Amino acid sequence: MGPGESSPRWRGVHHLALITPDMDATVRFWCGALGARLVATLATDAFRHYFFEFGPGSTIAFFEYRGVELDFFAKPAGVPTPQASQFDHLALALPDEDALHGLRSRLKEAGCEVTDVVDHGIMRSIYFTDPAGIALEASFWVTDATGRSADFGDRRLFADPDPVPAVAELRARGEVDSIPATHLVDEVTRDLYKVGP
Repeated sequence: MGPGESSPRWRGVHHLALITPDMDATVRFWCGALGARLVATLATDAFRHYFFEFGPGSTIAFFEYRGVELDFFAKPAGVPTPQASQFDHLALALPDEDALHGLRSRLKEAGCEVTDVVDHGIMRSIYFTDPAGIALEASFWVTDATGRSADFGDRRLFADPDPVPAVAELRARGEVDSIPATHLVDEVTRDLYKVGP
């Protein structure tokens, strides 16, 4: 299969999934400091998964795992580390279910392992990896949470039955009450990003 032959109709990055040890602080920072809109919350007994909009159809999402001790660390951008990062997976956006099934078939034809379509309610996805083992997802919005006003009463989009306190503040006032302070990782950052002599 060559380029242009049954190529997927990509719409950009659906979401980048990262990991946080504190979802409440994450909501406060991403909504309060960065001005991103919280557009969806999912939850299971094992995790919370919250989505922040950065443009129509484009989100950054965070997992907060329940009852699991994770070894978190901070790493400056562009500086290698032997530790695993907070990155979880990259989800690429497709326009609809036909495109999702088409990509699944294309991957299978190429000899790539791929999951069945997973129905998350607000989106449907398939999961696979690249040759380096990077976890990838292809998704389309069944109910697009981006590009419109947040409706915190819409249980399809805001499905966490016990959301973090920052979500209650967003629901009540449209903004968070406090934003956590952040700090550069270490002295390497000062020289690494210095402009000029």
